[in-house]
Amino acid sequence: MKTSAFPIFTLKNTPSEAEVISHKLMIKSGMIRKLSSGQYTWLPLGYKVITKIEKIIREEMNSIGSVEILMPSVQPAELWQESERWDQYGPELLRFSDRHDRNFCFGPTYEEVITDLIRKDVSSYKQLPINFFQISSKFRDEIRPRFGVMRAREFIMKDAYSFHSNEESLNETYELYKSAYKNIFKRLLLDFTIVNADSGNIGGNESHEFHVIAETGEDDLLLDKSMNGMNLEIAKVKFKENNLDAILNKENLQHVKGIEVGHIFKLGQKYTEKMKTKISTKDSKTVNIFMGCYGIGVSRIVAAAIEQNNDEQGIKWPKPISPFDAIIIEIDGHKNSKVRSFSEAIYNNLKKKGVDILLDDRDLKMGNKLNDFELIGIPYAIIIGSKEAEKSITTIMMRKNSSKTSVNPEDIFKIISGK
Repeated sequence: MKTSAFPIFTLKNTPSEAEVISHKLMIKSGMIRKLSSGQYTWLPLGYKVITKIEKIIREEMNSIGSVEILMPSVQPAELWQESERWDQYGPELLRFSDRHDRNFCFGPTYEEVITDLIRKDVSSYKQLPINFFQISSKFRDEIRPRFGVMRAREFIMKDAYSFHSNEESLNETYELYKSAYKNIFKRLLLDFTIVNADSGNIGGNESHEFHVIAETGEDDLLLDKSMNGMNLEIAKVKFKENNLDAILNKENLQHVKGIEVGHIFKLGQKYTEKMKTKISTKDSKTVNIFMGCYGIGVSRIVAAAIEQNNDEQGIKWPKPISPFDAIIIEIDGHKNSKVRSFSEAIYNNLKKKGVDILLDDRDLKMGNKLNDFELIGIPYAIIIGSKEAEKSITTIMMRKNSSKTSVNPEDIFKIISGK
């Protein structure tokens, strides 16, 4: 891709409305633009990061047999009334009526919709277990949206749901999702932890949260030396119950801040019982289906990754989710044909080898281009000026430590790919 076709919308000044570093850098680097309170448009640069995170999530979901679907964002009130959450959920549920005065809500979560789907098509234990997931925009009418996409009203989320004929099957699948989530956050190269959590509005008898460790996190976590942990509020209850030792080693406990990026729940029969979602068992009995649900905040991961990977100049992307693998910065290519042709030759060669490469062919000074490179946070910059074009070499700059090295064109792919 070339910047002549892939616009870069960087800003020189830090936005005044941004409170945390990820919000500041996402606006300044041209990843997002505010539409209204808690709503953001994802610009090309930001959406590239989203798609890379989604790719990793899809691969790990597919690896455990979870199949992708897509459900409507507008949901009928009748389903929420069946589950008794229409009044319980609170003002975060955006309710409205259509032209026929029928009540609807904009989906913040999809337990009712997916349960309705299953009860229409599943009637026997032989059809279970079933695992579905979707990646889509959700809406929660937050009373105080803040921190950019970290606590937005509209956000991108992966939500998955599993259905089982018995509790044993649910427990097995729950562990599969927990393992898949670990793989996802390891592949994203994020420093994360898993804690015992409160099920909240979703419900169920067991849940775990996945947190990216960050000083700007809104959640208080208590971790032991083995990095086992729990939400601090739950820890206080367990301490009063004298039940903390069963989960945490009370020696060397540490209090850290976390950004919740994932949450998994054992829902049991909470929704299927209320919504009469039944199957016939092997011995011809009729029982309610057992259910689990599993969420990941896709857009929140973007902010969490920046909170962990930045410096005074800008973002320092983990390689798997950087918008590009590398950027070619040509110096005066618009008026030096040798620089332009040499840059394009390297660009085309790397594209053929599968490198996700950006060619900065803008009519800007080198200092402006380098500032944008450091702000945007792409791992490698391949710098080509008149000196490099004359000698058929390149200068590679690493965003991680700002080091520069002269490299022959044939060695660029090895450095960027690590192969």
